[in-house]
Amino acid sequence: MKKIKLNIVHIFFLTLFTTLIVSCDEDGYDDYGMETTPSVAMNGEWWIDIIDEASGDVLAQHVLHKTYDTNAGDGRMFIDDNQNGYWIKGTVAVDLNNFTFSTTDEENLVDPGSTFNVTDGKILKGASVTESGVVVDSIYFKGEFSYDPGTIIIFAGHKRTGFLEDEY
Repeated sequence: MKKIKLNIVHIFFLTLFTTLIVSCDEDGYDDYGMETTPSVAMNGEWWIDIIDEASGDVLAQHVLHKTYDTNAGDGRMFIDDNQNGYWIKGTVAVDLNNFTFSTTDEENLVDPGSTFNVTDGKILKGASVTESGVVVDSIYFKGEFSYDPGTIIIFAGHKRTGFLEDEY
């Protein structure tokens, strides 16, 4: 019986030792690098207030918008409010040197048949402070929609932290 227990212990340690040696193999991962597309520095989730430029009326507050890559590496990114604000989804041209963006007559993917313009788009690094005191990026742009020409809507807000105390 003692010999059986000793053999089991030896087999256990041999298996453990073999597993450790095999699991440390790094073949194939030496050259691994995460690839990103150019506009990744401008991507994120944003809490945005929507304001009528002419009247100054706040049309909506703290509407979650997203900016994300087209994954085409074409110098464009999506702006998307998931139909929570002014129903905007389309791509904008980005200038990564100045963190600016704009577009003209872009098809609004969530409102078929309509287009929108984005002007004065800018992301300001570290220019805003959240409710909890975290310094985050800020975003600003003006939008004009084909179904209401001449009406300029201001979109202004800050980057979402994901912290519970900063959620609206």
